[in-house]
Amino acid sequence: MTRKPEMSNILWYAREAWVDWTRALPVGNGRLGAMVFGSSRKEKIQLNEDTLWTGSPYSAANNGAHQHLPELRELMFAGRYAEAERLADARMMSRPRMQMTYQPAGWVFLETRHRPDRDTFKRWLDLETAIASVDYHHQGIRYRRETFASAPDNVIGTRMWTEGGEPFNTDISFDIEQTVTPLINAERGEITCHGRNRGEFGVPAGLDWVVRVKVLPDGGSMEAYDGGLRLTGVRGVTLWIDVGTSFKRFDDISGNPDNATSERIEAATVKGWDAIRADHVADYQRLYNRFSIEFGPGRTDLPTDKRVAAPDKEADPALAALYVQFGRYLMISASRPGTQPANLQGIWNAEFRPPWNSKYTVNINTEMNYWLPDPTNLSECFEPLIAMLEDLTETGAEIAREHYGARGWVLHHNTDLWRAAGPMDAADPGLWPMGGVWLSCQLWDHCVYQGKPKHLVDRVYPILRGAADFLLDFLIPLPGTDALVTVPTNSPENIHPAGVSLSVGAAMDNQLGRDLFDAILEAEVETDPAFLERIREARARLLPDRIGHAGHLQEWLEDWDMDVSEMDHRHVSHLYAVYPGLAIDTIDTPELAAAAKRSLDIRGDNATGWGIGWRICLWARLGDAERAWSILKSQLSPARTYANLFDAHPPFQIDGNFGAAAGICEMLAHSRPGEVRLLPALPKALSTGKVSGLRLRGGIEIDMEWADGTVISARLKSVAAQTVLLRNGEKTSNVALEADQWVGIL
Repeated sequence: MTRKPEMSNILWYAREAWVDWTRALPVGNGRLGAMVFGSSRKEKIQLNEDTLWTGSPYSAANNGAHQHLPELRELMFAGRYAEAERLADARMMSRPRMQMTYQPAGWVFLETRHRPDRDTFKRWLDLETAIASVDYHHQGIRYRRETFASAPDNVIGTRMWTEGGEPFNTDISFDIEQTVTPLINAERGEITCHGRNRGEFGVPAGLDWVVRVKVLPDGGSMEAYDGGLRLTGVRGVTLWIDVGTSFKRFDDISGNPDNATSERIEAATVKGWDAIRADHVADYQRLYNRFSIEFGPGRTDLPTDKRVAAPDKEADPALAALYVQFGRYLMISASRPGTQPANLQGIWNAEFRPPWNSKYTVNINTEMNYWLPDPTNLSECFEPLIAMLEDLTETGAEIAREHYGARGWVLHHNTDLWRAAGPMDAADPGLWPMGGVWLSCQLWDHCVYQGKPKHLVDRVYPILRGAADFLLDFLIPLPGTDALVTVPTNSPENIHPAGVSLSVGAAMDNQLGRDLFDAILEAEVETDPAFLERIREARARLLPDRIGHAGHLQEWLEDWDMDVSEMDHRHVSHLYAVYPGLAIDTIDTPELAAAAKRSLDIRGDNATGWGIGWRICLWARLGDAERAWSILKSQLSPARTYANLFDAHPPFQIDGNFGAAAGICEMLAHSRPGEVRLLPALPKALSTGKVSGLRLRGGIEIDMEWADGTVISARLKSVAAQTVLLRNGEKTSNVALEADQWVGIL
C-alpha cells in the first residue's frame, strides 16, 4: 500500500511538521482541502472547504456613483491627481468597501502518544498518487498512515494501521476555533459539528456549515469521551471526513449541508477504503499522467527541505522538474470542474483572518494561478475560472451601470465567493476597472491553447462581448488628440510621481484593450457589423506602447518611470504585453522587447513570491535563459519556498508556485498561433532533459528530448490540420500537421 520515498516525484521528510503549517503537506479534490502534518504523537489534519467564506449574498454597488465620474475625469485631465483620488475615495468606491474572507473548517486529530524509534520516521507526498503518507516504528511495531482527498467520492480519507496487525490505541477528535460543540456518537462512530459562518464588514452571516467525521475501527472497542472517540486495541482505523455548506450559487444559499455530507459519508462507508483509494488514484492519474518532465540528476536521497536549503541548485536540476510537477499537483488538487477557482492560497488556509482575506486578487494573482493548466495539459482545471466569470457578468453588470453608466460588465482588482465586482478597499489600488478585461483575454488565450473548439468559443464569447461592451463605453478621447484612454485607472498598485495611483491611460490598459478587441475579431462569432466596426475603430485609437527617455517601456502615459518612489516595485504591469501577452516579442518587435528588458533591469530581480514568478516568465519570454535561471534559483531557496514547497510570498500565496512553474515551461517552448519555438530560453543548468505532453497554442502537443542544450528528438500532434513555423535555434522550417497524428520534427 505504501511506497518508498525514493522516486523523483515525491516530497519526503525525515521529521514531523509539529506545529509548522508550512511543513504540513496539502491534499485536495478541488472542493475539499487538508493540510496533513504527519505527526506520530498527535496527527493534525487541518480542513478547508471551498465555499466556506464569511458573509452572505450581497451587492457591492454604490448606486449612482457614476454621477461623480465627469468631475473625476475633469480633475484627472487637469493633472489634479491627488484631488481626483480624494474624490474617488469618497464617492466612487463600493459599499461595503471590503470583501468577504475565506475560512478554515477546523482540525481533525488522531492522538496515539507514540514516539518513533530512532531513524524510523518518514513522511511523504507522492505526486503520482496524490497520497500523503507517514511511516514509523514505535517500540518495534511499524505504523503506517495514508491520507488523500478523493474527487470521485468527494471525501477526505485517512487510514492508520500496523504492518503486522498488532493492536494499538488512539483518540479521534475534532476542534474549531468557534463557539460550537462537536456531537459525539460512539454507537455510529461519528463526530459531527454544525455551525454558522460569521458576518463581516456589514454583510450578515448566511451560511450553515457541517463537518462530519466517520470513524471505522478494525476490531477493538470504541467509546465516547469528552473530546471525541477513544479507540482501544484496534488493528487499524479508517476515517472519512467531509465538510459542507449551504452555498449553492453566489446568490443562493439554500443548500442542505447536513444531508449532503451525510449522504457522501454513508456512500464512502459502504464503498470502502480499497475501492475509494483505487478510484481516487485512477481519477487523479487521468490528469497527472498526461505530462512528464525531467532535468538531469536529482538529490532525491535528500529530504525535500534539505534540497530547498542546499545552495548549489545546479547540482540538483531535478528540483526544478519536481517544482513543476508540484505546481500541477496543486492545480489538480485545488481547481476541478464544478468547484470554486483557486484563490490566493489555492484551497488551503488555516486562519480566520488570512492575509488579503485569501480571496481572488485579479490585478495579477488570479491570472497567474491559471498560467499553468494550459501548457501542462490540465485544461479541465481551467473550468472553474470560466464559471466564476460567467457569474461576474451578472454582478459586474450592476457595477458597470451604477459606477460608470456603462453597458456590459466590469471587475476591479478583487472578488470573492459572492462575486463582488466593484472598486474595493480604496481608490489606491481599488479603482482599476480592467480586471474583467484581463481575465477575458486569458479566457481567449485558453481557447487558443485548445485549438479554438466551437463549444468552448461559444461559451466564452458572451463573457468577452460583455467586457468589450463595457470597455467601449468606458474609453473616452484624450483631450487634444484622437486617442481613446481609460480614466480613471491605475497601473496596479504602483504610485506615480504625483504621490497617488490614479492615472490616465496606463500602458497595461492599452495592451489589454488591444488583446480583448483582437479576441472579439478572432473569435468570428459576432454577427453585428456595426459592433465590429466600433471594435476596429476603438482598437486603432488606443495609444501604442512608448519607450521612455531611459530606454524603458513606459508604464504610464507620461514618462514617469524613472521618477517613482519605488523603483523595485513588485508589479510589472506594463510588461503584460511581453508575458502573458504576445504583442511584444524579441523577433517581431525587437525595439519594444529591448525596452521591456530595460524596465526589468530597473525593477530588479527581488520581489514577492509571485513577483519573482512573473519575472521568471518575462525573462524566459525575452530569451534570457541565465537571467531566468538566476531568479528561479532565488525562488527555490528557503527565503522564497517553504519546506513543503509552498511559495513564501511571504506569507504563503499559491500564485508564486504556479507562476514559477509556468516560467520553467516557457524556457522549454514558446508558442504563438502558427509558430513554435524550441528551447527559447534554456539555461545551462537544465541543458539535458525531456518533456512530454507539453501543450502549445493552436491545439498542439509536443514531446521533446535534448542534450547539451540541443534538441535531439521532438514530435508534434495537433487537434486539427495546420502548418506551423518551427524555430529551432537559428533554423526555421514549415511543418505540416495532420489532425490527431504525431509528426516527428527532429
